[in-house]
This record gives sequence, structure tokens and C-alpha cells, in this order.
Amino acid sequence: MMKVLFDRLCALFGLVFAAPLMLILIPVIRLNSRGPAVFRQTRVGKGGEEFTCLKLRTMKQNTRQAGTHEISEASVTGIGKFLRKTKLDELPQLLNVLRGEMSLVGPRPCLPVQDELVKERKARRVLNILPGITGLAQVKGIDMSDPVRLAECDELYLSRMSFLYDLSLIWYTLLGAGREDRVSSEESID
Repeated sequence: MMKVLFDRLCALFGLVFAAPLMLILIPVIRLNSRGPAVFRQTRVGKGGEEFTCLKLRTMKQNTRQAGTHEISEASVTGIGKFLRKTKLDELPQLLNVLRGEMSLVGPRPCLPVQDELVKERKARRVLNILPGITGLAQVKGIDMSDPVRLAECDELYLSRMSFLYDLSLIWYTLLGAGREDRVSSEESID
């Protein structure tokens, strides 16, 4: 209960303070590349239920739906590189937290097509909790390119999960741990 209340209050205050920044970033994103500034993507949430995850768009419009590690660096827009590095692209996910679809801390929500990761998380009961904006795997720099290792790290978080542990992971995230998702340096085949 404390986690839910903390998440919702932080999300509400975060959105209030982030609103002016988002009002600046949205037109910059739109000027930098065609398409909507806010990106909506189906992700796997608690209990394996799908939900619409919100992010500021960092990739060119019509980039294929795949894990970030499977997408060419050439697909990332100019402003997108900055947004990814600073994690500002995650700000709209505060709305997901307010709606009860995500938590501030938990396993990062994956795509439904990431079958191996979904299977590994299900086997380890990781899908029993809400996904998070940040988490242990992000702080440790483990991305979705290694589904088994990621699920093992998510399971470790599950075993350690507490309010104070979440606060420490938020703190490490704010200090810059786990910056910037890895993208492929290979040219896109799309």
C-alpha cells in the first residue's frame, strides 16, 4: 500500500514539475522528425496483461516494433539521442504510474513479441508485480538483449523488494546509473 501511495504521489508531483519541460520537448520532437511526439506502444504488464506504455518518441516514425537492442542506431532521431541519454523520454510513463499500470520501480515492461523474456519472467513470478520506469536491471546496465539474465535480475529484485530498496534504486537512477538504452550500431535492414 505504501508503495502504491508513494508511486502515485511522486508521479503526480513529477508530472506537475515536468509539464513545462514536456511542453518544450514536444514541439522540438515534432520539428526534429515527422510523427507524434508521444509514442504509444503495447507492453506486457502485471499478470501478463498488455497495456499502452507512453514515452516521448526517440525514433523515426514507422521504425519496426522490436526491442531497443534490435533497432539500428540510424533509427534514433537527433533529439532522440539526447532524450534517451538523459532518460527524459520516460517522463510520460508517470501517467502510466498514475493509472496504476506501472510503478516507479520494477522490471522494465517488455514487448509482447519478446516471447523468451515473457516466458522467463512468468517462470520466475516476475509478472506478479507491476513493471517499473526504473529497476535493478537498469541500474546494473542489463538490457533486454539477454532475456535469461534480465529475468534473473528481475527475480533478484523481487526477492529484495522493499520501500527502502526502491528508494535506493531511484537514487542510483537519479545519479545516472543505467543511462541510455543500447541500440545496434549495425545499419537497419528495414
